[in-house]
Amino acid sequence: MKMFIKYDSLTGNTKMLAEAIKNKYKNNLTESLEEADLVFIGSCTNRGNCTDNIKKFLQTINNKKIFLFGTCGFGGDQNYYDAIFNRTKQFVNSSNIIIGHFYCQGKMPMATRDKYINMIHQNPEDKNLLVSLENFDKALEHPNSNDIEKLMEILTNLNL
Repeated sequence: MKMFIKYDSLTGNTKMLAEAIKNKYKNNLTESLEEADLVFIGSCTNRGNCTDNIKKFLQTINNKKIFLFGTCGFGGDQNYYDAIFNRTKQFVNSSNIIIGHFYCQGKMPMATRDKYINMIHQNPEDKNLLVSLENFDKALEHPNSNDIEKLMEILTNLNL
């Protein structure tokens, strides 16, 4: 089976997942989308959805098996990851078959943390900002080896 990988990664998190996929399937990879039977498509999360570049790419694919993957700064909750997947899969046309997906948390730029700190100073009574700051700090550890292991387990179970 020939495989093709396409992804967007702004902070390196989604790239880390893509590299793990490349390492697992290095003997099956092709540089040609047309030759591929299976397309791995990854994206960082931008305002709760995949990037515009990936949206456009998804709309150009026909008659392929697809595996979606990505990272998001907010998260740690499977329901949130499933919501991102459900938003992303809307851009996949019906001639394709989505065979699986994987999303996990990923670190955000430090400028985001600085923004939260400034907002907390301006609005110290806003408890949601403290939750956002706590989430940011947890995200710094992701993707980690456990995330990569979960991705590899899902892929292995697909028997590709």
